[in-house]
Amino acid sequence: MPCGPDALARLPEAFRNVSYSGARHPGAGTPECPSPTGDAADDLAGGANCQRYAYAVLRHFGLWVPPLRSAELWADERATVPAERPRPLDLVLFDGGPVVGRPTGYGAHVGVHLAPGQVLHLCKEAGRPAVWSYADFAVRPRYARFLGAKRVAGAAG
Repeated sequence: MPCGPDALARLPEAFRNVSYSGARHPGAGTPECPSPTGDAADDLAGGANCQRYAYAVLRHFGLWVPPLRSAELWADERATVPAERPRPLDLVLFDGGPVVGRPTGYGAHVGVHLAPGQVLHLCKEAGRPAVWSYADFAVRPRYARFLGAKRVAGAAG
């Protein structure tokens, strides 16, 4: 499991050169998102949104999360469990704060916690996978609130 400042560089090439595509999200139908082949890297061909990217990274390390959108992920109690303090390979969610009429987690940004202060993620702003600190998220209104972390149920650690 790659951690530290060079974690992104140590991932296979297919995970470093993914382009952001909002149309390629969990639950998107074909032709945008053909059925996954089982190969996490193949699932990223053609781009991904933050959730699809995070789930592929976890799958690369042997952890599986169903294709949940962010509010579904936040509410999920079967495949994931809340994590009080993020550990490597926990999913972390950020948003701009509550929105009246929308469930908690709706439209939240999803990344993968790598190490203290390091989150691997894919967003429109960066265009390619990046490792940001929690402070990097906090200064952007869209990601200013750290909603919390979710751990894959049954994950070792």
